[in-house]
Amino acid sequence: MPLRKVIVAEGVKPDRSLEEIERRSREAGIRLDHAPRRELDRMSERGAHQGVIAEAAPFRFSDLARVLSETEGNAESLIIALDHVTDPGNLGAIVRTAEVVGAVCVIVPARRSASVTAAAWKAAAGALAHVPVVQETNLVRALVRTKESGYWIAGASEHAEQVAWDAPLEGRIVLVMGSEGDGLSRLTRETCDFLVRLPQAGRVGSLNVAQAATALSYEWLRRSHVGTT
Repeated sequence: MPLRKVIVAEGVKPDRSLEEIERRSREAGIRLDHAPRRELDRMSERGAHQGVIAEAAPFRFSDLARVLSETEGNAESLIIALDHVTDPGNLGAIVRTAEVVGAVCVIVPARRSASVTAAAWKAAAGALAHVPVVQETNLVRALVRTKESGYWIAGASEHAEQVAWDAPLEGRIVLVMGSEGDGLSRLTRETCDFLVRLPQAGRVGSLNVAQAATALSYEWLRRSHVGTT
């Protein structure tokens, strides 16, 4: 996560970990400030800052046109699109999956979607530094652009007739995951080339969106033979 500055609480007792943070901040050229503990309390989401807070720079989103240009001609390519997934933890977990399976980007809507917060960075476990995240004003229009670049749009839905093992989840695929509460929106669903669901032996309605994205992404990976380790 790119940092703007590190803020250390005034009057904290000497601590090796804190001294290491200050040393590394200076070496990296990151601004180092000191402020009253009450100021750090105000800035912290949960008040558990342990005497130090880092202020991150704004997240830099990628450009869809550039991603599509870079993947032109690739026989196997996976994009994961999120249809108004609002939990930052789910966003981070899905980006982590995207990095592991070799997806070329994650697409998110500009409105009614999870932001790239500290919770998303934590859930992504570093993957946000490696996977391009594209923010689009109109998700349906973005999906149409990927179709024009040779991608097939697969929408994940528990109501789909095809299960993942039988659906054509190989080659150039955009996997669209719906929101936590409502699933795929009508326009998004109608833009998909096909819908797919995970097979189920238990009684619970469906998996968490991040878990479902992982399972479906690995089915694409298995079919496409992209993984080498």
